[in-house]
Amino acid sequence: MTTAEAATRVAPYQHYVYAYPHKTAYRRLPDRPSLASLWAAEPKDALSLYLHIPFCEVRCGFCNLFTRIGAPDGLTGAYLDALERQATVVRGALGDSDDVRFATAAFGGGTPTFLTAAELDRLCDIAEHRMGADLRAVPLSVEASPATATADRLAVLAGRGTTRLSLGVQSFVDSEARAAVRPQRRADVEAALARIRDTVIPVLNIDLIYGIDGQDEHTWRHSLDAALAWRPEELYLYPLYVRPLTGLDRRRPGPEADAGGDPAWDEQRLRLYRAGRDHLLAHGYTQQSMRMFRRADAPLQGADDHACQTDGMIGLGCGARSYTSGLHYSFDYAVDMHQIRGIIDDYVSTGPAGFARAEVGHAMDAHEARRRHLLQSLLQAEGLRLDDYRARFGGTPADDFGPALERFADRGWLTDTDPAVLRLTPEGLAHSDAVGPELFSPAVRAAMAAYERK
Repeated sequence: MTTAEAATRVAPYQHYVYAYPHKTAYRRLPDRPSLASLWAAEPKDALSLYLHIPFCEVRCGFCNLFTRIGAPDGLTGAYLDALERQATVVRGALGDSDDVRFATAAFGGGTPTFLTAAELDRLCDIAEHRMGADLRAVPLSVEASPATATADRLAVLAGRGTTRLSLGVQSFVDSEARAAVRPQRRADVEAALARIRDTVIPVLNIDLIYGIDGQDEHTWRHSLDAALAWRPEELYLYPLYVRPLTGLDRRRPGPEADAGGDPAWDEQRLRLYRAGRDHLLAHGYTQQSMRMFRRADAPLQGADDHACQTDGMIGLGCGARSYTSGLHYSFDYAVDMHQIRGIIDDYVSTGPAGFARAEVGHAMDAHEARRRHLLQSLLQAEGLRLDDYRARFGGTPADDFGPALERFADRGWLTDTDPAVLRLTPEGLAHSDAVGPELFSPAVRAAMAAYERK
């Protein structure tokens, strides 16, 4: 790379924008607003429900999610007790049951299937009986790992109405799984996939990761073909990130991946991304976003991955977020295992009064709402319809974010094929993890930079 190229280079892997603002922009709320006041004026006829289970059998080397390894005797039961207390309080804060309806539900983590079959049954009871969500009538997505996708757990999930199961495989090559600090054998992965296909869960998603040490185009194609053999309705292709305080961060000293400090690795990941994208498109999949691919004949699940991040999200559990139009809120956030254990212990010991108020969050003003809508829409392959933006906010994205959009256009990241839609080009989609961060507001950037990692 020449000096001139280095000066103009835009690092393609800066930040995965799965929600805006990121939790590192959240802060303690001095007024601790009551949930009843936060939800009083909100539309509640199409809410999303998310239940978070912060336990895993192992912690993968790349993982910076809010989860802990294992659980001492009695902790999962105590956690479900706390989840039920929280659900009772939150449901009461939503008000009249005639005004409240859930349109989607999801169990995430962590690994929800870390719970036993009986505990999963109880988790569904909390969603249905405490929150009033009819799990058999709405799309229900559940995350799982190969080791915990056992027949008895899958039977419970299928019987309770699960419509989508997402399996974190990451690689079908055993040496790559070990390099990502994910101890698993391909034989066990294949056995888990066979059990899932034996259920009546209509949508299987398989997660794969590219950019692992030792991975090349041949081994990447090998994993893709191994996944395609199961004809999954969805595939997510994730670039590997090395995040602070994760296992890979401790093993691999040097600049952070999201700081754009390794151009050679960036090029490797871009090369593998393009190869994976083209391979899936050639096998009958349609691209929904940089990461998500759906089989062309797969049943629709209602809301896509970005829609669950819209206003009207109820999150239960100590790692979950909730979204109203004016405030995003959650509990404290950490990556360090010691800190996570402390937060989980605090959650488990919380009484009903402690669940009645928002503790940590980020206020959303009108301009941040515009940014969020633009981010969520532009990072989808279908793009943003300008008439939808105008109806919601007045004006156009160019009125509000003209300079940034001009930069994207200059880089060849925006199409001009349809004047009614703001849409990324294929190369723009490939650079989604640069597009998103460039749209962060100065206030959010400052809050994220000031966040004290723990």
